[in-house]
Amino acid sequence: MKPILFIDFDGTLCHDRFWRSLPTEQYEKVQEFLFVEKRAYAEEWMKGKRTAEEVNQLLAEQLGVPFEELWGIFVRDAEAMKVSQEVLEAIGKLRDKYTTILITVNIDSFSRFTVPALKLDSYFDAISNSYYEGKFKSDNDGEIFRDYLEKYSAPVSSSVVIDDSFAVCETFKAIGGVACQVTTEEDTAFHLKTLY
Repeated sequence: MKPILFIDFDGTLCHDRFWRSLPTEQYEKVQEFLFVEKRAYAEEWMKGKRTAEEVNQLLAEQLGVPFEELWGIFVRDAEAMKVSQEVLEAIGKLRDKYTTILITVNIDSFSRFTVPALKLDSYFDAISNSYYEGKFKSDNDGEIFRDYLEKYSAPVSSSVVIDDSFAVCETFKAIGGVACQVTTEEDTAFHLKTLY
């Protein structure tokens, strides 16, 4: 069976943020409130215990803006995230050699809005979103990776992860796979070229 090429989304394929179209002051409030003050709440969202509607309702109250207005910005930003066409085509070229899986710690709106808008499912054999899996990539020593390797009967030693997270790369190496950490010097396109 073919090895698996696991590719992360945020910080690896895409650098855009949800709510990025908000005025700077409001955007910074959202980031501080949701990902610092309410970090545990945000993690519950990323594990499928909250919905995008619930989170945007809470943020609308926090910012003092109408829910419909904030929701509209949120959905439009989710649908307009940018991924390099060159990188997507490079992934497409590797599908003969690898089973390609987009694996992301993300939220329901990624699967609801971003994936269809960018047609990401046409470049990957599977999309794994923590929202629906209920676990993060490093949880239980990389259990999610082991589950996919087993599902596809893929050899771990020639399977690869491309991710910007040092912790995720270390987790994948610990189970016997090859890890390519995305940095400013060695971006996703660089790592994909090494796999042809």
